[in-house]
Amino acid sequence: MSARSLSADTISPSTRALERHLSVAGATARPQRPRSVRPAIPASPPSHLTRRGRVALVALIVAVLFGAFSLGRSAAEAAPEPQASQAAPTVQLTTVQPGESLWTLAKRIAPDNDTRDVVAQIRRLNDLTTSQLQVGQQLVLPVAA
Repeated sequence: MSARSLSADTISPSTRALERHLSVAGATARPQRPRSVRPAIPASPPSHLTRRGRVALVALIVAVLFGAFSLGRSAAEAAPEPQASQAAPTVQLTTVQPGESLWTLAKRIAPDNDTRDVVAQIRRLNDLTTSQLQVGQQLVLPVAA
């Protein structure tokens, strides 16, 4: 446009309507562009796990618990026991006579204890894999305290 002023004939009707609208609204003749407004950051919705995600999470928890249990168990096995329980049981050496079995030996040396426990202790002390005894076999027997 040139420096000369525009006459009323050269302004289109739509421009006049816009000027009227702007003057009624109290705005200047030049319409302002709306400012860009940043939308507020919406709060993130709660997370939803898929089936595969739930399975992976459960597997992870089980693995962590298993690892913790294994570490605790191995530490407990490696730790020395209290001194009172480390005292070696008092033992005696005996020779198996004809007709004797682990059961009769266990009843003879510890009549007040459970015979099954005493038999297990005799087998453990002598590294016996079976309960078969040979006449003349030397056995280490625990002495009842």
